[in-house]
Amino acid sequence: MTTIPATVTTPKIVLDTQNNLFSFEGESYPEDVNAFFDPIIAPLKTHLKNLQDADIQFDFFLTYFNSASTKVFFNLFALLEEITEFNSVTVNWKHHEEDDTAEEFGQEFKEDLDNVRFNFIAI
Repeated sequence: MTTIPATVTTPKIVLDTQNNLFSFEGESYPEDVNAFFDPIIAPLKTHLKNLQDADIQFDFFLTYFNSASTKVFFNLFALLEEITEFNSVTVNWKHHEEDDTAEEFGQEFKEDLDNVRFNFIAI
């Protein structure tokens, strides 16, 4: 399991490839989004594309993210949709119950997903 601790501008990321449980929690507005996310997403992408008949879960609890992070997440969701051909994928989109903006972003991400189970969880 790999855990990347949160900073002021980056989320805590947990990559449990053994159990196919992944989470992003906190705020995401790194100064250089590619320098932060590329070393994380590239091996994650390789791992996910090599799975077959797996149950995969992603938990997102992002209190803020900028437009550059949004693009990273859109690309990640596209990958998740792609791998549903051979796997079961669930996304748990967590948000504070009074945070309508976070819920709306989750709805936008969900719109592009036909086969990923997408759960909204108000906290």
